[in-house]
Amino acid sequence: MPTVTGPTSSTMSSKPSAAPERSLNQRMDALARANRIRTERAQLKRDLKAGRLSIHTLLLNPPEYVETAKVFDMLLAVPKYGRVKVNKILAHCRISPSKTIGGLSERQRSELVLLLRR
Repeated sequence: MPTVTGPTSSTMSSKPSAAPERSLNQRMDALARANRIRTERAQLKRDLKAGRLSIHTLLLNPPEYVETAKVFDMLLAVPKYGRVKVNKILAHCRISPSKTIGGLSERQRSELVLLLRR
């Protein structure tokens, strides 16, 4: 009779492997950081909409809290840029709509800024 090697049902965990457990303090710190980032991004979008901040400046020298924001969402905050125009611009620069500002390559970043300055 063949022997079975490997994990058996009694040794396998019934819980799927997930992120490690976080302490209450770690979860509260993460929540506070996420709320701070959301607040700063909302203010940034208001500044873009009001013209107090240039999208070029934002793309060339992004603050840390914008690194994980989607390029698509930031462009939508600029006046006169709707979904269709933003999608055309991103397609022209070969940038995925889900790309984050921090994930842009130098080529994508410079091409996008050049196109937006027209």
